[in-house]
Amino acid sequence: MRFCFLVEEHYRNDGMPLDVVRRLTEWGHRVDVLRPGGSLLDLGALVRSGQHDAWVLKTVSGGPGLGLLEAAAGLGLTTVNDARAIRPVRDKAQAAVIAAHHGLPVPQTWAAADPAEFALIPQQHYPLVVKPADGSSGRAVHLVERPDQLPTLAADLAGEGLLIAQPYIANPGLDLKVYCAGGELFATERTSPLHPHHPHRERPVALSAEVAAVAAQVGEVFGLDLYGVDVLLGPDGPVVVDVNDFPSFRQVPDAVDTVAGAVVRLARSGSAWPSVPGARLVPSSAALGGGR
Repeated sequence: MRFCFLVEEHYRNDGMPLDVVRRLTEWGHRVDVLRPGGSLLDLGALVRSGQHDAWVLKTVSGGPGLGLLEAAAGLGLTTVNDARAIRPVRDKAQAAVIAAHHGLPVPQTWAAADPAEFALIPQQHYPLVVKPADGSSGRAVHLVERPDQLPTLAADLAGEGLLIAQPYIANPGLDLKVYCAGGELFATERTSPLHPHHPHRERPVALSAEVAAVAAQVGEVFGLDLYGVDVLLGPDGPVVVDVNDFPSFRQVPDAVDTVAGAVVRLARSGSAWPSVPGARLVPSSAALGGGR
């Protein structure tokens, strides 16, 4: 098979997806790596002959690669993830609306362009987590204890566009990251960026049936096949606080083979839309070293 990987400059030296590219090549596939925004591209030649079996995108939020992927999908080419699934999760405000509509456990969410507007949120909802709607990699995420702290965010959030605010979910300072690769679920536990003074931790952990069901539902709702879900285990159960298309898959056992295999299967299916309901949970004893 022949693949086109759109890899933006931010990931040009990153193990994910370049190790996947190398693995696919080792398996006998042909892979073209394009760097939108970092090299000259002949846009007409990219799709003129329909030479690729699938296009794969690894890009930062707001980067130029997504538009190219959407153009390829508009011409009927297979994309991984499906191009229609990516933009809704890149926009955290849009994602919150869609998730709430479909009954996913997400925090109440407010949106504003000026952080000072969040002072209108009733006091009982504080502390708040404030972040850009198109943020990624933990950029510009702030924990706001009181409304009078909001003016101090103006400089750091200037130019970030639309912002969202959500009530802080009480937790022990650890985030649960659930990864899905073509129907297989994996989980890792890591120190929350909102608790930088806690000892750093990042390790594979066992995945409960409750969290697995929520993560699988995220894939079904958004139509994603390669994705990550940030989950907090709050007092009322798991809460989804973020969704990412094509994440890093850090700490996932055999991540390169797992992701490469998922890309091949999705390409052979002819379409990555929609996700197959009922993602398969990898047993923790086999894939996660026994869990906690």
